[in-house]
Amino acid sequence: MFRSALNRIFGMLVVMALVVTIVFIIVRVTPGDPAAVMLGPDANAADIAALRERLGLNAPLPVQFLHYLSGIAQGNLGQSIFLNIPVTEALYQRAEPTFFLTLFALVIASCIALPIGVLSAYYRGSWFDQITTTVSMLTASIPSFWLGLLLIQFFAVRLGWFDTSGYGGPGAGFATRLHHLVLPAVSLGAVSSALILRFTRASMLDVLNDDYVRTARAKGMSEWRVVIRHAFKNALIPVLTVLGLTAALLVSGSIVTETVFGLPGVGSLTVSAVLRRDYPVIQGTLLVISGLYVLINFLIDMLYLWVDPRVRFS
Repeated sequence: MFRSALNRIFGMLVVMALVVTIVFIIVRVTPGDPAAVMLGPDANAADIAALRERLGLNAPLPVQFLHYLSGIAQGNLGQSIFLNIPVTEALYQRAEPTFFLTLFALVIASCIALPIGVLSAYYRGSWFDQITTTVSMLTASIPSFWLGLLLIQFFAVRLGWFDTSGYGGPGAGFATRLHHLVLPAVSLGAVSSALILRFTRASMLDVLNDDYVRTARAKGMSEWRVVIRHAFKNALIPVLTVLGLTAALLVSGSIVTETVFGLPGVGSLTVSAVLRRDYPVIQGTLLVISGLYVLINFLIDMLYLWVDPRVRFS
């Protein structure tokens, strides 16, 4: 297990090195000049050139890249061009809404998908299975931002149960902030539940007819114990993979949802940085999101041993 963990850590470092290189190149070749955006349309060429020199944007790309790598090695993601604060501080200030939105959405998706997926597999071919399968396929095709707009129109505008946007005032309590996250979390969680439900159902169908399940039934165990303790536990490995991938996708997928609901999270920070061509913020955000994605996959691999000790990695 220790050797497998080291191999995966080495793979993570290789992936992150590729991410750093690709993100740096893509950001630099994308049309747009941060200096021109900062100074506005009335700025002349001399002023733009002077600002580019001050920001270090006139240096050759290899020099800029080496400078960026040096900063990453020291835990420094750079200085935001527009916010004039370190990128790590900007991300820290915006991390709370994104973290709780992702966590809340994952809990909602799991609470919807896992029990329904198990029941759908158990009652395979029934009207319940057909309805849930159809609804999950339809839900998977719905954009989360479109569902969010519908939820705002009905629950916020018409019923007035929730605010249309925001995250509460500066002194808002935790309960108030969670109340603002209900609609965006539901819009993200409902769409994400479709994939988890389908994988749960497929995984359960693979194990429900195995010999150990029939043996457990032959021993007189209750049907609930057979399904949950024996079948579902052995069906968890592919489900855990999907849960991990869903958690990582929710972090990146929250960008549009945060914009729709006006949440001051990492997503809205990223959108603002793209519009302003704030290179350090764009690079830092993508690097952190990619790192979370890789880390979640690593943790899921390690969880396999806890769920099924028979699993060994090459």
